[in-house]
Amino acid sequence: MYVLGRNGSVIFSAITIAAVIFIIYEDSVISNESLQSGVFRANKEISGRLQKSTISHITLRSVQEEIENASLMNSLKPPISVTEEERIAWFRKKLPEFEIFKSNYLTEQFHGRVLEFFGEECEIRAFMTWISPARSFGKREVLGLETFFKAHPHGCLMILSRTLDSRHGYRVLKPLLDRQVKLSAVTPDLSFLFKNTPAESWFYSIRSGNKDPGEIPLAQNLSNLIRLAVLYKYGGVYLDTDFIILKSLKGLKNSIGAQSIDVVSGNWTRLNNAVLIFDMNHPLLLKFIEEFATTFDGNKWGHNGPYLVSRVVQRVENRPGFNFTVLPPSAFYPVHWNNIGGLFKLPENRAGLRWVRAKLLQLSGRTYGVHLWNKQSSRLKIDEGSVMGKLISDHCVICEQIYSS
Repeated sequence: MYVLGRNGSVIFSAITIAAVIFIIYEDSVISNESLQSGVFRANKEISGRLQKSTISHITLRSVQEEIENASLMNSLKPPISVTEEERIAWFRKKLPEFEIFKSNYLTEQFHGRVLEFFGEECEIRAFMTWISPARSFGKREVLGLETFFKAHPHGCLMILSRTLDSRHGYRVLKPLLDRQVKLSAVTPDLSFLFKNTPAESWFYSIRSGNKDPGEIPLAQNLSNLIRLAVLYKYGGVYLDTDFIILKSLKGLKNSIGAQSIDVVSGNWTRLNNAVLIFDMNHPLLLKFIEEFATTFDGNKWGHNGPYLVSRVVQRVENRPGFNFTVLPPSAFYPVHWNNIGGLFKLPENRAGLRWVRAKLLQLSGRTYGVHLWNKQSSRLKIDEGSVMGKLISDHCVICEQIYSS
Protein backbone atom coordinates (compact mmCIF):
# COMPACT_ATOMS: atom_id res chain seq x y z
CA MET A 1 0.00 0.00 0.00
CA TYR A 2 1.07 3.60 -0.18
CA VAL A 3 -0.01 6.79 1.56
CA LEU A 4 0.22 10.23 -0.05
CA GLY A 5 -1.73 12.95 1.16
CA ARG A 6 32.75 15.63 0.83
CA ASN A 7 71.64 24.27 8.20
CA GLY A 8 67.75 24.20 8.09
CA SER A 9 67.65 20.44 7.46
CA VAL A 10 68.71 19.60 11.03
CA ILE A 11 66.06 21.88 12.48
CA PHE A 12 63.44 20.45 10.13
CA SER A 13 64.34 16.87 11.13
CA ALA A 14 64.11 17.74 14.82
CA ILE A 15 60.72 19.33 14.34
CA THR A 16 59.50 16.36 12.33
CA ILE A 17 60.63 13.85 14.99
CA ALA A 18 59.01 15.93 17.74
CA ALA A 19 55.76 16.07 15.80
CA VAL A 20 55.70 12.31 15.30
CA ILE A 21 56.37 11.71 19.01
CA PHE A 22 53.55 14.09 19.90
CA ILE A 23 51.10 12.37 17.57
CA ILE A 24 51.96 8.95 18.99
CA TYR A 25 51.63 10.25 22.56
CA GLU A 26 48.31 11.93 21.80
CA ASP A 27 47.00 8.82 20.12
CA SER A 28 47.90 6.64 23.11
CA VAL A 29 46.02 8.96 25.45
CA ILE A 30 42.99 9.10 23.21
CA SER A 31 43.07 5.33 22.84
CA ASN A 32 42.53 4.90 26.56
CA GLU A 33 39.71 7.44 26.54
CA SER A 34 38.00 5.80 23.61
CA LEU A 35 37.96 2.37 25.23
CA GLN A 36 36.53 3.82 28.43
CA SER A 37 33.84 5.73 26.54
CA GLY A 38 32.60 2.63 24.80
CA VAL A 39 32.90 3.78 21.21
CA PHE A 40 35.04 0.71 20.59
CA ARG A 41 32.57 -1.65 22.22
CA ALA A 42 33.73 -5.22 22.17
CA ASN A 43 31.98 -8.48 22.72
CA LYS A 44 31.99 -9.26 26.44
CA GLU A 45 33.59 -12.61 25.74
CA ILE A 46 36.75 -11.12 24.21
CA SER A 47 39.87 -11.87 26.26
CA GLY A 48 42.09 -9.20 27.80
CA ARG A 49 44.85 -10.24 25.42
CA LEU A 50 42.73 -9.51 22.39
CA GLN A 51 41.64 -6.16 23.78
CA LYS A 52 45.31 -5.15 24.19
CA SER A 53 46.03 -6.07 20.60
CA THR A 54 43.00 -4.00 19.60
CA ILE A 55 44.58 -0.87 21.10
CA SER A 56 47.85 -1.46 19.25
CA HIS A 57 46.16 -2.17 15.93
CA ILE A 58 43.92 0.87 16.11
CA THR A 59 46.95 3.06 16.82
CA LEU A 60 48.61 1.82 13.63
CA ARG A 61 45.41 2.24 11.64
CA SER A 62 44.85 5.80 12.76
CA VAL A 63 48.36 6.95 11.81
CA GLN A 64 48.01 5.30 8.41
CA GLU A 65 44.53 6.73 8.02
CA GLU A 66 45.70 10.29 8.67
CA ILE A 67 48.37 10.06 5.98
CA GLU A 68 47.10 7.73 3.27
CA ASN A 69 43.32 7.27 3.29
CA ALA A 70 42.34 10.21 1.10
CA SER A 71 44.85 9.44 -1.66
CA LEU A 72 43.98 5.75 -1.46
CA MET A 73 40.30 6.43 -2.00
CA ASN A 74 41.13 8.53 -5.06
CA SER A 75 43.27 5.74 -6.50
CA LEU A 76 40.33 3.34 -6.24
CA LYS A 77 38.04 5.32 -8.53
CA PRO A 78 37.31 3.13 -11.56
CA PRO A 79 38.66 4.23 -14.94
CA ILE A 80 36.12 5.59 -17.39
CA SER A 81 35.83 5.22 -21.15
CA VAL A 82 37.35 1.75 -21.08
CA THR A 83 35.97 -1.63 -22.02
CA GLU A 84 34.42 -3.94 -19.45
CA GLU A 85 37.38 -6.31 -19.78
CA GLU A 86 39.87 -3.47 -19.18
CA ARG A 87 37.98 -2.29 -16.11
CA ILE A 88 37.80 -5.81 -14.65
CA ALA A 89 41.57 -6.14 -15.20
CA TRP A 90 42.07 -2.81 -13.36
CA PHE A 91 39.77 -3.98 -10.59
CA ARG A 92 41.64 -7.26 -10.08
CA LYS A 93 44.92 -5.36 -9.85
CA LYS A 94 43.46 -2.97 -7.27
CA LEU A 95 41.61 -5.57 -5.16
CA PRO A 96 44.33 -5.82 -2.46
CA GLU A 97 43.81 -2.09 -1.79
CA PHE A 98 40.08 -2.42 -1.09
CA GLU A 99 40.19 -2.51 2.70
CA ILE A 100 36.45 -2.98 2.96
CA PHE A 101 36.74 -6.52 1.61
CA LYS A 102 39.31 -7.59 4.20
CA SER A 103 38.53 -9.54 7.35
CA ASN A 104 40.21 -8.92 10.69
CA TYR A 105 39.43 -9.22 14.39
CA LEU A 106 37.09 -6.19 14.16
CA THR A 107 34.96 -7.74 11.43
CA GLU A 108 34.86 -10.96 13.44
CA GLN A 109 33.38 -9.03 16.36
CA PHE A 110 30.75 -7.28 14.26
CA HIS A 111 27.68 -9.34 15.13
CA GLY A 112 28.51 -9.41 18.84
CA ARG A 113 29.03 -5.65 18.91
CA VAL A 114 25.70 -5.05 17.23
CA LEU A 115 23.82 -7.25 19.69
CA GLU A 116 25.57 -5.66 22.66
CA PHE A 117 24.98 -2.11 21.45
CA PHE A 118 21.28 -2.33 20.78
CA GLY A 119 19.63 -3.09 24.10
CA GLU A 120 16.09 -2.76 25.35
CA GLU A 121 16.78 0.80 26.50
CA CYS A 122 17.00 2.00 22.88
CA GLU A 123 13.87 3.96 22.01
CA ILE A 124 14.84 3.53 18.36
CA ARG A 125 17.64 1.62 16.64
CA ALA A 126 19.21 3.36 13.66
CA PHE A 127 22.04 2.73 11.22
CA MET A 128 24.14 4.86 8.91
CA THR A 129 27.01 3.91 6.60
CA TRP A 130 30.29 5.78 6.02
CA ILE A 131 32.81 4.28 3.58
CA SER A 132 34.79 7.48 2.92
CA PRO A 133 37.87 8.46 4.98
CA ALA A 134 37.16 9.55 8.55
CA ARG A 135 38.51 13.03 7.84
CA SER A 136 35.68 13.51 5.33
CA PHE A 137 33.10 13.18 8.11
CA GLY A 138 32.82 16.90 8.72
CA LYS A 139 30.93 19.46 10.76
CA ARG A 140 27.86 19.18 8.58
CA GLU A 141 27.61 15.42 9.16
CA VAL A 142 28.11 15.88 12.91
CA LEU A 143 25.29 18.43 12.98
CA GLY A 144 23.11 15.83 11.30
CA LEU A 145 23.92 13.38 14.09
CA GLU A 146 23.00 16.04 16.62
CA THR A 147 19.55 16.42 15.14
CA PHE A 148 18.98 12.67 15.38
CA PHE A 149 19.72 12.72 19.12
CA LYS A 150 17.68 15.88 19.65
CA ALA A 151 14.67 14.02 18.29
CA HIS A 152 15.62 10.72 20.00
CA PRO A 153 17.44 11.41 23.31
CA HIS A 154 17.34 7.71 24.13
CA GLY A 155 17.90 6.49 20.58
CA CYS A 156 20.77 4.25 19.54
CA LEU A 157 22.70 5.05 16.37
CA MET A 158 25.36 2.81 14.85
CA ILE A 159 27.54 3.99 11.95
CA LEU A 160 28.77 1.06 9.88
CA SER A 161 32.25 2.28 9.00
CA ARG A 162 35.73 0.80 8.97
CA THR A 163 37.27 4.30 8.83
CA LEU A 164 35.30 5.83 11.70
CA ASP A 165 35.90 2.72 13.85
CA SER A 166 39.36 4.14 14.60
CA ARG A 167 41.08 6.76 16.70
CA HIS A 168 40.45 9.51 14.16
CA GLY A 169 36.81 8.50 14.09
CA TYR A 170 36.67 8.66 17.87
CA ARG A 171 37.98 12.23 17.78
CA VAL A 172 35.30 13.15 15.26
CA LEU A 173 32.49 11.68 17.37
CA LYS A 174 33.88 12.60 20.82
CA PRO A 175 31.86 15.83 21.31
CA LEU A 176 28.65 13.84 21.04
CA LEU A 177 29.98 10.87 23.02
CA ASP A 178 30.81 13.28 25.82
CA ARG A 179 27.08 14.02 25.97
CA GLN A 180 26.52 10.34 26.82
CA VAL A 181 24.48 9.62 23.70
CA LYS A 182 24.28 6.03 22.46
CA LEU A 183 26.49 6.36 19.38
CA SER A 184 29.03 3.91 18.00
CA ALA A 185 31.07 3.38 14.83
CA VAL A 186 31.51 -0.31 14.02
CA THR A 187 33.48 -2.09 11.31
CA PRO A 188 30.97 -4.17 9.33
CA ASP A 189 31.47 -7.80 8.38
CA LEU A 190 30.17 -7.84 4.82
CA SER A 191 30.46 -11.60 4.46
CA PHE A 192 28.22 -12.01 7.50
CA LEU A 193 25.75 -9.35 6.38
CA PHE A 194 25.28 -10.88 2.94
CA LYS A 195 25.38 -14.51 4.04
CA ASN A 196 22.17 -16.44 3.32
CA THR A 197 20.79 -13.59 1.23
CA PRO A 198 20.51 -13.25 -2.57
CA ALA A 199 23.54 -10.92 -2.40
CA GLU A 200 25.92 -13.62 -1.14
CA SER A 201 26.93 -14.89 -4.59
CA TRP A 202 27.13 -11.33 -5.98
CA PHE A 203 29.49 -10.34 -3.17
CA TYR A 204 31.66 -13.40 -3.72
CA SER A 205 31.95 -12.55 -7.44
CA ILE A 206 32.80 -8.90 -6.86
CA ARG A 207 35.29 -9.68 -4.06
CA SER A 208 36.96 -12.27 -6.28
CA GLY A 209 37.37 -9.77 -9.13
CA ASN A 210 35.07 -11.69 -11.43
CA LYS A 211 32.46 -8.97 -11.89
CA ASP A 212 32.65 -5.53 -13.46
CA PRO A 213 32.30 -2.90 -10.68
CA GLY A 214 31.32 -0.27 -13.25
CA GLU A 215 32.36 3.37 -13.58
CA ILE A 216 30.63 4.50 -10.41
CA PRO A 217 32.81 4.16 -7.29
CA LEU A 218 32.11 0.76 -5.77
CA ALA A 219 31.77 2.28 -2.29
CA GLN A 220 28.58 4.01 -3.38
CA ASN A 221 26.97 0.80 -4.53
CA LEU A 222 28.20 -1.14 -1.51
CA SER A 223 26.48 1.44 0.66
CA ASN A 224 23.25 0.83 -1.25
CA LEU A 225 23.50 -2.88 -0.48
CA ILE A 226 24.77 -2.64 3.09
CA ARG A 227 21.75 -0.61 4.21
CA LEU A 228 19.39 -3.24 2.84
CA ALA A 229 21.28 -6.14 4.41
CA VAL A 230 21.69 -4.58 7.85
CA LEU A 231 17.98 -3.82 8.09
CA TYR A 232 17.12 -7.28 6.85
CA LYS A 233 19.37 -8.86 9.51
CA TYR A 234 18.52 -6.58 12.42
CA GLY A 235 15.60 -4.30 11.58
CA GLY A 236 15.35 -0.62 12.43
CA VAL A 237 15.94 2.69 10.67
CA TYR A 238 18.51 3.47 8.01
CA LEU A 239 19.45 7.14 7.41
CA ASP A 240 21.85 8.76 4.99
CA THR A 241 24.33 11.05 6.77
CA ASP A 242 23.05 14.16 4.95
CA PHE A 243 19.79 14.43 6.87
CA ILE A 244 18.47 16.95 9.34
CA ILE A 245 15.96 15.18 11.58
CA LEU A 246 13.09 17.37 12.76
CA LYS A 247 10.96 15.01 14.80
CA SER A 248 10.86 11.49 16.15
CA LEU A 249 10.62 8.54 13.77
CA LYS A 250 9.31 6.21 16.47
CA GLY A 251 5.80 6.13 15.07
CA LEU A 252 6.88 4.95 11.63
CA LYS A 253 6.93 1.29 10.69
CA ASN A 254 7.83 -0.51 7.46
CA SER A 255 8.04 2.72 5.49
CA ILE A 256 9.87 4.20 2.54
CA GLY A 257 9.65 7.75 1.24
CA ALA A 258 8.56 9.05 -2.13
CA GLN A 259 10.91 11.60 -3.70
CA SER A 260 8.40 12.85 -6.24
CA ILE A 261 4.74 12.52 -7.17
CA ASP A 262 2.56 13.11 -10.19
CA VAL A 263 0.80 16.41 -9.53
CA VAL A 264 -2.33 15.27 -11.35
CA SER A 265 -2.85 11.75 -10.03
CA GLY A 266 -1.09 12.19 -6.70
CA ASN A 267 0.71 8.87 -7.23
CA TRP A 268 4.42 8.59 -6.50
CA THR A 269 6.76 8.67 -9.50
CA ARG A 270 10.08 7.95 -7.77
CA LEU A 271 11.08 6.59 -4.39
CA ASN A 272 14.38 7.09 -2.58
CA ASN A 273 16.48 4.82 -0.38
CA ALA A 274 18.04 7.55 1.79
CA VAL A 275 15.59 6.63 4.57
CA LEU A 276 14.36 3.10 5.15
CA ILE A 277 12.36 1.93 8.16
CA PHE A 278 11.68 -1.80 8.26
CA ASP A 279 11.28 -4.77 10.55
CA MET A 280 13.86 -7.54 10.51
CA ASN A 281 13.33 -10.09 7.72
CA HIS A 282 10.78 -7.91 5.96
CA PRO A 283 9.91 -9.45 2.55
CA LEU A 284 10.29 -6.15 0.72
CA LEU A 285 13.91 -5.87 1.90
CA LEU A 286 14.54 -9.35 0.55
CA LYS A 287 13.12 -8.29 -2.80
CA PHE A 288 15.38 -5.22 -2.81
CA ILE A 289 18.46 -7.37 -2.13
CA GLU A 290 17.43 -9.85 -4.81
CA GLU A 291 16.98 -7.03 -7.32
CA PHE A 292 20.42 -5.62 -6.47
CA ALA A 293 22.12 -8.98 -7.02
CA THR A 294 20.34 -9.86 -10.25
CA THR A 295 20.27 -6.46 -12.00
CA PHE A 296 23.48 -4.82 -10.69
CA ASP A 297 24.87 -2.21 -13.05
CA GLY A 298 27.79 -0.13 -11.80
CA ASN A 299 27.66 2.26 -14.76
CA LYS A 300 24.29 3.89 -14.12
CA TRP A 301 23.88 6.36 -11.31
CA GLY A 302 20.92 5.46 -9.11
CA HIS A 303 20.27 2.14 -10.81
CA ASN A 304 21.20 0.19 -7.67
CA GLY A 305 19.70 2.74 -5.28
CA PRO A 306 16.67 5.02 -5.76
CA TYR A 307 15.72 3.49 -9.10
CA LEU A 308 16.04 0.00 -7.63
CA VAL A 309 13.59 0.55 -4.80
CA SER A 310 11.24 2.28 -7.23
CA ARG A 311 11.30 -0.67 -9.63
CA VAL A 312 10.64 -3.22 -6.94
CA VAL A 313 7.87 -1.35 -5.16
CA GLN A 314 6.13 -0.72 -8.46
CA ARG A 315 6.02 -4.49 -9.01
CA VAL A 316 4.93 -5.62 -5.57
CA GLU A 317 2.87 -2.84 -4.01
CA ASN A 318 -0.44 -4.48 -4.87
CA ARG A 319 0.60 -8.04 -4.10
CA PRO A 320 -0.52 -9.80 -0.93
CA GLY A 321 2.09 -10.49 1.76
CA PHE A 322 3.82 -7.11 1.57
CA ASN A 323 2.88 -4.69 4.28
CA PHE A 324 4.55 -1.31 3.90
CA THR A 325 3.81 2.39 3.54
CA VAL A 326 5.05 4.86 0.96
CA LEU A 327 5.28 8.24 2.64
CA PRO A 328 4.73 11.45 0.66
CA PRO A 329 7.70 13.66 -0.37
CA SER A 330 6.88 16.03 2.48
CA ALA A 331 8.03 13.37 4.96
CA PHE A 332 11.73 13.24 3.99
CA TYR A 333 12.21 14.98 0.63
CA PRO A 334 10.27 18.23 0.99
CA VAL A 335 12.78 20.12 -1.17
CA HIS A 336 13.89 18.92 -4.60
CA TRP A 337 17.64 18.47 -5.05
CA ASN A 338 17.92 21.34 -7.54
CA ASN A 339 16.20 23.74 -5.11
CA ILE A 340 18.10 22.81 -1.94
CA GLY A 341 20.41 25.83 -2.23
CA GLY A 342 17.54 28.16 -1.35
CA LEU A 343 17.37 26.78 2.18
CA PHE A 344 20.96 27.89 2.88
CA LYS A 345 20.62 31.52 1.78
CA LEU A 346 19.92 34.59 3.89
CA PRO A 347 16.72 36.34 2.77
CA GLU A 348 17.55 39.56 0.94
CA ASN A 349 14.30 41.42 1.49
CA ARG A 350 10.94 41.26 3.25
CA ALA A 351 9.51 38.92 0.66
CA GLY A 352 12.43 36.56 1.25
CA LEU A 353 11.87 36.76 4.99
CA ARG A 354 8.22 35.89 4.56
CA TRP A 355 9.24 32.91 2.40
CA VAL A 356 11.60 31.70 5.15
CA ARG A 357 8.82 31.90 7.73
CA ALA A 358 6.37 30.11 5.44
CA LYS A 359 8.89 27.38 4.65
CA LEU A 360 9.66 26.81 8.32
CA LEU A 361 5.95 26.57 9.06
CA GLN A 362 5.51 24.07 6.24
CA LEU A 363 8.39 21.93 7.47
CA SER A 364 7.04 21.91 11.01
CA GLY A 365 4.01 19.98 9.84
CA ARG A 366 4.35 16.56 8.24
CA THR A 367 8.12 16.63 7.72
CA TYR A 368 10.21 14.16 9.73
CA GLY A 369 13.53 15.18 8.19
CA VAL A 370 15.10 17.14 5.36
CA HIS A 371 17.43 15.45 2.91
CA LEU A 372 20.26 17.89 2.17
CA TRP A 373 21.26 16.31 -1.15
CA ASN A 374 24.92 16.50 -0.15
CA LYS A 375 26.22 16.36 -3.70
CA GLN A 376 24.49 19.67 -4.37
CA SER A 377 24.77 21.33 -0.93
CA SER A 378 28.03 20.17 0.69
CA ARG A 379 29.93 23.32 -0.38
CA LEU A 380 27.15 25.74 0.49
CA LYS A 381 27.65 27.91 3.55
CA ILE A 382 24.74 28.07 5.97
CA ASP A 383 23.73 31.73 6.25
CA GLU A 384 22.48 32.97 9.59
CA GLY A 385 18.78 33.67 9.23
CA SER A 386 18.31 31.07 6.51
CA VAL A 387 15.86 28.20 6.67
CA MET A 388 18.71 25.74 7.21
CA GLY A 389 20.29 27.88 9.89
CA LYS A 390 17.01 28.02 11.78
CA LEU A 391 16.32 24.30 11.39
CA ILE A 392 19.72 23.26 12.68
CA SER A 393 19.81 25.77 15.54
CA ASP A 394 16.40 24.54 16.69
CA HIS A 395 17.30 20.84 16.44
CA CYS A 396 20.99 20.62 17.42
CA VAL A 397 22.45 19.32 20.68
CA ILE A 398 25.87 20.99 20.96
CA CYS A 399 25.03 23.75 18.51
CA GLU A 400 28.59 24.83 17.71
CA GLN A 401 29.97 26.09 14.39
CA ILE A 402 26.62 25.95 12.66
CA TYR A 403 27.46 28.78 10.27
CA SER A 404 31.01 27.61 9.53
CA SER A 405 29.99 24.09 8.53
